[in-house]
This record gives sequence, structure tokens and C-alpha cells, in this order.
Amino acid sequence: MLFFVRYPGWGRRFNNKIILIILVAGMPAHSIYETIRTKILQKLSDQLSEDLFYHSIQHTLDVETQAERIALSEQIYDPHELFLLKTACLYHDSGFMVTYRDHEIAGCNLVKEELPGYGFNDEEINIICGLIMATHIPQTPLTKLEEIICDADLDYLGRDDFFPISNDLFTELRTRKLLATKKDWDEIQVKFFNQHKYFTETNKQLREQQKQQHLEMIKAML
Repeated sequence: MLFFVRYPGWGRRFNNKIILIILVAGMPAHSIYETIRTKILQKLSDQLSEDLFYHSIQHTLDVETQAERIALSEQIYDPHELFLLKTACLYHDSGFMVTYRDHEIAGCNLVKEELPGYGFNDEEINIICGLIMATHIPQTPLTKLEEIICDADLDYLGRDDFFPISNDLFTELRTRKLLATKKDWDEIQVKFFNQHKYFTETNKQLREQQKQQHLEMIKAML
């Protein structure tokens, strides 16, 4: 069971970071979170296939970073919510260690296997699994936290590093023989861009305009 101790000003912004005050079997939140983080990142490093050029440990770290940024901007300061959100980010692509298709289900299975050992109860595990499943394409967020992790997962669509990251995903799919040519990939991207939307006001304002510019650039290459 996770025990949250609230004091004035705790669980709020400090130097653009969130201070989490949570006791888990006597351990502060940062300690238990860093333990989880260290172990799952090591597992991802050891077990993710080398041909996951996009769904790599770097992507997991990026989603963790972007989710915290969006949460701060969306004024999510509750320490419990942030703890669950960031834990979900660490596990959201962990299912790729098991399977390529339906990896979200495999990731949830890993969450159910590992997180009870850190004191997570059934409700908390269900929230984390909901966050992971919300990232399945097409994304289907039902809560604010699910909107945040979905926008963090596809944050790159509206960033300056879009094209190198997009090329990593193309390489990954081509290596796995899921598509053949760059033209095929560009056609898929156009269709995907037309269906995708950001859910948080933060990413609508920060990423949507550049995302549309990328769409026009891809169309011009067809």
C-alpha cells in the first residue's frame, strides 16, 4: 500500500520539478520511484531487441520527460497522480520485451507481476494499466492523466526532431518487414497525421502548429 503524507507546499512545484512526499513502507517516494526506474530501465536495456530503433529506451525516457512537462503545465500537482503517471511512463512500452503486436497488454501483465512488490494496490495497478492501454493506437484516453501520457507518447510529431525520429520508426518497421518503401511510409504518415489529435491544451498550443507543418512537408514528398 502506498502511504501519502501531505504537508503545506509538498507535492508542488520547486525549481520546475515536482516534490513528491510519499512513504512506501517507510521509504520516501523519490527512493521507491528511483528503485522502480532503475530496475525497469535496466531490464529494458537488457531485453529490448536491437532492431527497436524507435521503441527504444530513449523513447521511454522521452515520454517520462514529456509527461512531467505536460503535467506541470496542466497544473497536475497531486503527488499520488504524478507518481502513478510517471510509473506508467516507465512501463508503457515494456511489453515490447515480450511481443511486438499488442505490447500494451504484455506491459500491463508485467505491471501486475512487478508492482505489487513495491506496495501498489489493485486500484493503483488498474490506473497504471489504463494509462498504458490508452496509448494503444488509435489512442483512447478517458482521464486527464491518460490524455497526458498519450500526448507525451506522440509529442515528437510537433517537434524539431520529428524527421530523425520518424526515420527511426520507418527503419524499425522496414526491418520487421511491416512495410517496404519510403513512399509507403509517407502515405501511412499522412493518414496517421490526419487522424491524430493532441488532447491537452498544453500540446495543442505547443505542438499542433508544427505538426501541421510536418504534415504538409510529407505531402510534398509524395
